[in-house]
Amino acid sequence: MDHIVTVQDAVTAFEPWMEPTDAELDAIETEMPVILADLELLDAYIITMDRMPSELDTRRLRRARRRALAARVELTRRSTKGIGA
Repeated sequence: MDHIVTVQDAVTAFEPWMEPTDAELDAIETEMPVILADLELLDAYIITMDRMPSELDTRRLRRARRRALAARVELTRRSTKGIGA
């Protein structure tokens, strides 16, 4: 029987050079408000998956959509401000 993954691949799969760079971590930090807003929106959608949305669910979805949009607008505004500077 042939093995698909060798022992060497399994050992080197977690080498330190495979860690995210400082630039990648900074990019994640910059996008974190968008990520969190999208998670909130996803949670609101998951809550309403197995039932008819109530008035509260509808407000929760609307509020989560607005927060996600606002986070994306703010990220875009900051990134275009950095380009023009």
